[in-house]
Amino acid sequence: MHTDDEEEKFKSFFRVSRKTFDYICSLVKPDLSSRPLSIIITVESKVLTVENQVAIALRRLASGESQHNVGESFDVGQSVVSQVTWKFVEAMEEGGMDHLKWPDENEMEEIKTKFEMIQGLPNCCGAIDSTHVVMSLPSVEASNIWHDSKENYSMILQAIVDPEMRFRDILTGWPGSINNHHILKSSGFFRLCESGQRLNSPVKELEGGIQIQEYIVGDGGYPLLPWLLTPYYGKDLSASKFEFNKKHHGTRLVVERALARFKGTWRIIDGVMWRPDKHKLPRIILVCCILHNIIIDQGDELHADVPLSHHHDSGYKQQFCPFADANAQTLREQLSNYLSRKPRQ
Repeated sequence: MHTDDEEEKFKSFFRVSRKTFDYICSLVKPDLSSRPLSIIITVESKVLTVENQVAIALRRLASGESQHNVGESFDVGQSVVSQVTWKFVEAMEEGGMDHLKWPDENEMEEIKTKFEMIQGLPNCCGAIDSTHVVMSLPSVEASNIWHDSKENYSMILQAIVDPEMRFRDILTGWPGSINNHHILKSSGFFRLCESGQRLNSPVKELEGGIQIQEYIVGDGGYPLLPWLLTPYYGKDLSASKFEFNKKHHGTRLVVERALARFKGTWRIIDGVMWRPDKHKLPRIILVCCILHNIIIDQGDELHADVPLSHHHDSGYKQQFCPFADANAQTLREQLSNYLSRKPRQ
């Protein structure tokens, strides 16, 4: 048995409870055990167990400390930390993807109910946003395409989340200079929605004969589409439009909080990454997203030093996309009028 104080120290160090740590070990054990690595040894020349390897990798991802500092904590060399972390990433890609997937029909009905309970938006299936993962690049790789609006070199993570802050769809690997609209249009999610293969359940009929299809919500950096509703912009908005924006913002906060929690937990993603391999970094981000979801699925409490915030991209200006689909404008207007007539709860 472990005392509460020991459990808290464990969770502070690895960002997961012991129960979740053991579960993660079970996910990666088949892959890690099948690939023995002769150089993965301690100074006492003992081969590292799966649990040792998971501990090293989680500490590297959770702390964001240098490989040298992480190695000192476990009495192994920098090269061992590097190799163990990468093998863990590969093993999590193999064993953990069930924790990051688009919901099935039954699960989606629960998601829509929970979203409606937040601010009353009916038939909402998700919230979308993006965040920057800042990097320090060697001069030979530091092309302008990676140079973002804040004068950082960065990579974008686009995420769609459910009401419990799980990542349901992600896209990463795009340079930080690319805007949200372009990244969305280049995504598999966009193609599925545009072809009617996603967000395609029967419309929901509201009072007054209004029919609302499935949609997600996003800020003004995204285009207004029939399946992606953005807020109204402009001065002197009507009362119904102002109220819609208020409810829209309250619903969309879930994705901002998810990204803030994500960065606050897996600090290798926060701060400035020192000369990462730009081909490997998207896979590291993916695995951190899987770990984020596992923590939620396992019911782990948020650790006290992870800020309860919605600020995940401090210093970056709000983007604005002027594109507005005519059918989406009508849909948003109908939804706005419906919400303005609905009694406050």
